[in-house]
Amino acid sequence: MKVLITGATGLVGTALIHQLQKENISIHFLTTRANQLDRIPKAKGFLWNPANNELDPACWQGVSHLIHLAGTSISIPWTASNRKKILESRVHSTHLLAQSLKTQKHALKTVVAASAVGIYPSSMTTQYSESEAPGTGFLADVVTQWETAVNELSNHVPTVLKLRIGLVLSRKGGVLPTLALPVNFGMGAAFGSGKQGQSWIHLSDLARLFVFALTQEQSAVYNAVAPNPVSQNELIKTLGRCMNRPTFLPNIPAFLLRLVLGQRSALVLGSQYVKADALLQQGFQFQYPTLEMALQNLYPTK
Repeated sequence: MKVLITGATGLVGTALIHQLQKENISIHFLTTRANQLDRIPKAKGFLWNPANNELDPACWQGVSHLIHLAGTSISIPWTASNRKKILESRVHSTHLLAQSLKTQKHALKTVVAASAVGIYPSSMTTQYSESEAPGTGFLADVVTQWETAVNELSNHVPTVLKLRIGLVLSRKGGVLPTLALPVNFGMGAAFGSGKQGQSWIHLSDLARLFVFALTQEQSAVYNAVAPNPVSQNELIKTLGRCMNRPTFLPNIPAFLLRLVLGQRSALVLGSQYVKADALLQQGFQFQYPTLEMALQNLYPTK
């Protein structure tokens, strides 16, 4: 097996590279920077530039599987230009891959593409399976257009899987270090009511899940989340308990977050309780199925 990866140097991509190499899987990766072509040991880099519709066709040589992770972080300020960047980094890059597959000889069997649970409507009570209709708002619109672009790949590849990723837990990046910093100083607090659902996954499980998805033979959409979502109140309290720090401060009011963050406040006030039933039925086994287990691994007791 030889895998081509986009977004290989990000938080998820770095963990995925480690997992693939641990399993002795050959790796090609795409990068926009010539000085990054040799960045990943024992992997071969190729240039692409989705903004200019450029991709080195040699990247497909011997590749049987594609993992598509590329996309600008949604945590940057939602200015008009950044909104465009967030959307186009996902949609244009996917269109470019489809265009290249259409014009180049290849032996690609499977595509595993990142997606996000932000596609679902915000609800404090509903538990979402993969069949739920998309919600509304910027996040849902971005993910919907992203997945629509991924559908184009099915015209050129037998199997296309989409992994709707939740909150990725890692001390190396993502939102967890931001949440842990005030908790470490005894100033941890949830946002708004604190009842909003946090569907999460340990970074290690997510990397294993991408490798697991490479073995699937039927196209599908999977919620890439652990089987036990929690409220934000539970998240902060569990984080404090695992870090051996008190969490007694009142929640940060929603109106204040909206004042400071504007529409980007949806990242912390939005609520998605998402089911992992489909993955469990396929036989995927989580090493960290509960938040307590995940955070104890990331913040082990000294």
